[in-house]
Amino acid sequence: MELCTVPYDHPDAVKLITDLQQVYVDRYGDGDITPVEPAQFAPPLGHFLVGYLDGVPVACGGWRAHDEDPEEPLLPGDAEIKRMYVVDSARGRGLSRVVLAALERAAAEAGRTRMVLETGLRQPEAIRLYETSGYARIDNFGVYRHHPESLCFGKRL
Repeated sequence: MELCTVPYDHPDAVKLITDLQQVYVDRYGDGDITPVEPAQFAPPLGHFLVGYLDGVPVACGGWRAHDEDPEEPLLPGDAEIKRMYVVDSARGRGLSRVVLAALERAAAEAGRTRMVLETGLRQPEAIRLYETSGYARIDNFGVYRHHPESLCFGKRL
């Protein structure tokens, strides 16, 4: 898979994010309502990747910087993973691990010290990916912090 750094609003990223939002609708009844601005994923305080197989976009993911926020249990230096996704036809090949490792590397290179993320109980494959990649449960944060199906994870870089 070829990984390319692209803007969050690049057409290939938009297509993959739209597909991911439909997965959320199918599993939870609604898309992710977390506020997201494309500029949050621009360097040096963010990063977004699209993965291509034979020129076809099949995977994506990004991170955005988080520092002190009195409303959140996040730490200075945190980078939040958003929009990790691999299309159904490309699953089972380890592509999500490739995207995750690239995001961790980019965040560390940008001086971030911890990756954090929010996922949900109806995404067992995501939970398994993060747990087997060294992520541990942390206090919930974000829009879904009080939702009973929300799970948050973190990993020191």
